[in-house]
Amino acid sequence: MKRFMALCTLLTFLAIPNLVLAKAGLPDFTDLAEQAGKAVVNISTTKNVAGGSMQMQEFFKNAPKNSPFRDFFDQFERYFGQQEAIPRKLMSLGSGFIISTDGYIVTNNHVVAEADEIKVKLLSRDKPYDAKVIGRDQETDLALLKIEAGNGLPVLEFGNSDVTRVGEWVLAIGNPFGLGHTVTAGIISGKGRHIGAGPFDSFLQTDASINPGNSGGPLIDMEGRVVGINTAIVPNGQGIGFATPSSQAGKIIQQLKSGKKIQRGWLGITMQELDENTARGVGLKEPKGVLVAQVIPGDPADKAGMKTGDVIVKAAGQNVDNPADLLKRIANMRPGDKVQLTVWRLNRTVDLSVTLGERKPNFVAEQDKRGPRRGAPSNELGLGLRPVEGGEEAQALGLPKPQGLLIMEVKPGSAASQVDIQPGDVIVEANQKPVNTMEQLRSVIDSSRQSGMAMLLIKRQGKNVFRAITLDKK
Repeated sequence: MKRFMALCTLLTFLAIPNLVLAKAGLPDFTDLAEQAGKAVVNISTTKNVAGGSMQMQEFFKNAPKNSPFRDFFDQFERYFGQQEAIPRKLMSLGSGFIISTDGYIVTNNHVVAEADEIKVKLLSRDKPYDAKVIGRDQETDLALLKIEAGNGLPVLEFGNSDVTRVGEWVLAIGNPFGLGHTVTAGIISGKGRHIGAGPFDSFLQTDASINPGNSGGPLIDMEGRVVGINTAIVPNGQGIGFATPSSQAGKIIQQLKSGKKIQRGWLGITMQELDENTARGVGLKEPKGVLVAQVIPGDPADKAGMKTGDVIVKAAGQNVDNPADLLKRIANMRPGDKVQLTVWRLNRTVDLSVTLGERKPNFVAEQDKRGPRRGAPSNELGLGLRPVEGGEEAQALGLPKPQGLLIMEVKPGSAASQVDIQPGDVIVEANQKPVNTMEQLRSVIDSSRQSGMAMLLIKRQGKNVFRAITLDKK
């Protein structure tokens, strides 16, 4: 009898964890994984590349004539003749999901970019299908594929990532390390993450395990809807993955599916975020708005009368908080649309009407690769300065003509060193006035002492950068 009672007690004790889990309301993913997994696909790509022999020949052949590498190539070719390249195939893996019964598939652009062959493997079928790229959007890293596998394919629908909340359960399904249809679960860990992956960064962060090969696969909510496309990982992190929100992806995919070109509005400026010092430097009470670091000649903002040093405070009547906010708003408009901008200029507001142009992918200003020359003493700002000398030096520094003061030295611990002013920068304006000599700079600095702040416009590697430097009041 005692043994029987002890056994009953043990069984009751062992059952407690299950009772606790049941009462805690923890999710059961089995049905969701089974149903959603039917629409998830494995993607394999092949790219044909020339062999190493040909690549090495091209390197030597394109070397400068006076280079020892070129001499080596000439002698090698003289004695052994031209070598034949051995072609190779590079293969990679990724994931995707079906969004229409007739075989349209969403994935990441980087999964299929430059691929010569794309194969798609469905969960329920043995043979892989050839896939055709319908459209790609490099700036959001999205791509749309199409396979001919008949009708009636299982599909996943986009959900609304805007209403998802941090802490919600999600499921990731994909092809990590070639392990097809792997399911991992976690929560939404954060929203609106900027990780430097592109101009429109605003990722969902999740702790559902995402690994190489998961790219392009779906992040699914508990209703079975896609709230994100798994895109990026932190290589040395655990439980940190990123997905493109469905609210952004859905619109792009719909345009690609309808055969429309992805067009985004373009102002033609480079932007800089305001900090407290910069805001004070331009006469604003708080750091809200976008500082115009550069106006590209001939582009829409230039034609509308925008100037370097303006601060955009409103777009279409709505306040602008930061560059990312303005970039997204403008990009969501179409080329040819008109937008009303309110800018802060020389302590007053100015309204501008801008007819938008078309944004070109990967707009990057040209960069100067020449280093600074040293040899001038530091001045009262903690800077070693000298005028830019001649057209050749101006061109190397990314200047249209010889102008400004070249920074050759930044004194450690100085006010300039604390606001990221660097050797090789060129000061072209101070408080929106040109400075080509030390006397001009000193005059502006002296007139700014009462405010305790001077705004410097700096040319850095072909780009405009603003820096607000603190002055000693006298």
